[in-house]
Amino acid sequence: MKKIFILCMVISFLSSCDLDREPFNAYTKDKIEEDKIAAVEVLLNGCYAQLKGWSDVMHRVGEYPGDNIMIRGTSTDAFYSFISYQHIPDNDRLSVFWNNSYKIISQSSDLMKIITEGESPAVDQQLGEAYYLRGMVYFYLSRAYGRPYAQSPETNLGVPIVNGVPADLINLNLPDRSTVKDTYAQAISDLKKAESLMTVDRSAAYATKEAAQAMLSRVYLYMSGTYENPNQEYATLSIEYANKVINSGKYKLLSREGFMKSNTYAPDSDEQTETIFAVKRVASEFSGYDHYYGIGGMYANIQGQGWGEMYASAKYLDLLRKSGLKKDARWAFIDPQYDTDDAGTKTPAFRFIYDIKNTGGVQTGYNYMQQPLKTKSNGSYYITIGTTDYNLTAVNAAENQYSIVYEGKTYTGEKDYMMLLNRVYPMYYITKCSLQNNDSHLYSPPISKLDELYLNMAEAYVKKGDYNSALTNLNIIRERSIVGGSYTSLDNTNAVQRVDEERQLELAFEAHRGYDVYRNGQTMTRRYPGPHLPMIDWPASSPRVVQYIPQSEINAYPGTLTQNP
Repeated sequence: MKKIFILCMVISFLSSCDLDREPFNAYTKDKIEEDKIAAVEVLLNGCYAQLKGWSDVMHRVGEYPGDNIMIRGTSTDAFYSFISYQHIPDNDRLSVFWNNSYKIISQSSDLMKIITEGESPAVDQQLGEAYYLRGMVYFYLSRAYGRPYAQSPETNLGVPIVNGVPADLINLNLPDRSTVKDTYAQAISDLKKAESLMTVDRSAAYATKEAAQAMLSRVYLYMSGTYENPNQEYATLSIEYANKVINSGKYKLLSREGFMKSNTYAPDSDEQTETIFAVKRVASEFSGYDHYYGIGGMYANIQGQGWGEMYASAKYLDLLRKSGLKKDARWAFIDPQYDTDDAGTKTPAFRFIYDIKNTGGVQTGYNYMQQPLKTKSNGSYYITIGTTDYNLTAVNAAENQYSIVYEGKTYTGEKDYMMLLNRVYPMYYITKCSLQNNDSHLYSPPISKLDELYLNMAEAYVKKGDYNSALTNLNIIRERSIVGGSYTSLDNTNAVQRVDEERQLELAFEAHRGYDVYRNGQTMTRRYPGPHLPMIDWPASSPRVVQYIPQSEINAYPGTLTQNP
């Protein structure tokens, strides 16, 4: 019975892709030979189709463990384990991620068997796209289930390398997980092969030579060690591949104005010059369910759609504030929800974050406090909490920063306006994952963009000790968002903080942060309001840095599949 179940499972790898025309099993060898390019294109589109469900979980498992977002309360949804770090082996979202990943690997591997390299540039392009998809997916799988590369990649486990379905399905016995090192080697091999094969210029909705090069830049950055113990060989390769994309001249950074509305551009639109590869979604396939339960629906309610229950974290907002009052262009993707009267008038307020302590005086978390702003006859400000008045002292009045002494401690807060609250949390909507073509939560998750490559080089140059080159690349991104905000110098006392902060600001809500901290051997600290256990820090050595392999996949796997501890 188990063999029959496994046989059905393996066959489903080949037949369940959402193909645009005929199903996979309708494409016999003879039919493929009739019009190979058209037939292979349909089969390849099936692989791209699998990325749609895959990218939803890819985003959540990469973004939610980070410190860019907070949630208004606990949730029974499986994604909450990504936020709480209370991982569960039976996580249905991770099952989707695992299954879709191996469907892509399986179908792309079988495409490689029916395509002969060198027949024509068009066929080689298709073959290259198959290699890209397989290599990219192996890398993403290893990020989620394998420990960071800086931590003994020769012994830590990555994922099983199963390149296609074996001929003998009855006696099927698939291999256990390969090491992280071998999984990365497979990804690199596939991506380099893809780079060598693809010569056709395609839109950002499809893989290209530059998409393979961009992914190789990231893979090598992940392999480049930590700032304290860098691998300069891999740092150099990350720079080399980033430069290949930049020097191709096929992409350019958006202007500041274009960047601030870049979430409204489809990845393959004429306006979007920065996206190298994205999982394209279109309105005709984006259901009402997607507008609520998709990525953007958790971050905002727009045009009457979406739950709007996750917001920008206080930590991320403070990073935005460092450059001055709303000077950073990346504020464009944060939409504070203000409380207004019937005439649309906002009420001035003061807002700050204070410590929460238990009855024993031990701090257990943080919370927001906001109250209407009042003015004394001498022009100074105060607020009333309960029946007590609290005076405000200017810290930087031009930046709306004031301090307050509350319960014996001095806190700095912001003079702003009364905001709508969800439970006790101000609703700082995130719109970066919404409003494609100005359509509610339509969103095409980006895989590679040009801005990341400049930041890859900035980090890699720091690891090589070349601070001047790091500064040049860092300022290209920083100056675009903060006019006049370029750093004048970079050295071993400030480079790590400045590079990491810029990467966090620029790539927020794009599924990078949950990995960027740990691959550099750092600790995730989330000391801000929310139900996410804010007093617990998560070091890179924690077992919770990686996800459990879904137990259902272990149970169904034809062979040994070792679980993470």
